[in-house]
Amino acid sequence: MNVREAVELVWPGRRTSWEVLGEGLTRHNVKVTLDDGTVFVLRLVGAETDALGIDRRVEYEACQAAAAVGVGPDVETFVEPAGPLVTRWVDGVPLRHDEVRDADVLRRLMTALRVFHRGPPLPRRFDVFDVVEELRSAAFAHGADLPPAYAWARQLARRVAQARGPVPERPCHNDLVCANLIDDGTRIRVVDWGVAGMGDVFLDLACLAVDARLDPDERRVLLEAYARFPREQDERALELMRFMVCYRDAMWGVVQGAVSELDFDFGTYAAERFSLLEAIVEEPGFARALDGP
Repeated sequence: MNVREAVELVWPGRRTSWEVLGEGLTRHNVKVTLDDGTVFVLRLVGAETDALGIDRRVEYEACQAAAAVGVGPDVETFVEPAGPLVTRWVDGVPLRHDEVRDADVLRRLMTALRVFHRGPPLPRRFDVFDVVEELRSAAFAHGADLPPAYAWARQLARRVAQARGPVPERPCHNDLVCANLIDDGTRIRVVDWGVAGMGDVFLDLACLAVDARLDPDERRVLLEAYARFPREQDERALELMRFMVCYRDAMWGVVQGAVSELDFDFGTYAAERFSLLEAIVEEPGFARALDGP
């Protein structure tokens, strides 16, 4: 379904203007303005998103849950099956990486995140250790080329899973990167809930730490903003999940390279993530977290 068809489907007979905001890894995002001045964001699915473990009905419900607690934009409609998802336009701009280091911004963001993490359950689980195995299966099913670093990373991920052990599952976004954080100066809203599910809250924190390339001192500030008095085990959890974020993203890139119709070099994206993963493994903090107390 192209943009024009989707706009007509959602707002039949209405006069509209629209502009493509950009393409995410699995989405086309379109700003739509109606004839009465109301502004929405229409989100269209990409090709073969089922291969990436994305359930659009779950995304819709996660968006509703986030909106209910003031963390996400209000949801207008969802055209099933797996059709356009429409949310209200949120004034503001995506957070820049350097802004995540600002203490006030970080406090506001972590306040919003805690609210969602303590909210009602979502209708599916998101276990990153299962997800990487599902992505592996999808890569083989679609004939994707797996880089040499994959085999080593998979073995290390198994050790990470043992070190992390069982954790309480909470509602999580699971793709908490700066581009998905909209700041209007007062509130920070989170968008793009495509992989939301019940999971490990430290994966959310690790997503942000990886995306903003936070150093050890900055990661400590992040934990303090989230938990106020972080424990040693919290620091270990964040280091372990940074590895899993990079491994998950790298495997996403591998699968996307085989299934996506977007004009994007997913091979380079995957290679960069594997390279970052290797750098994380060389850090003293990761070694300590993996070996445990």
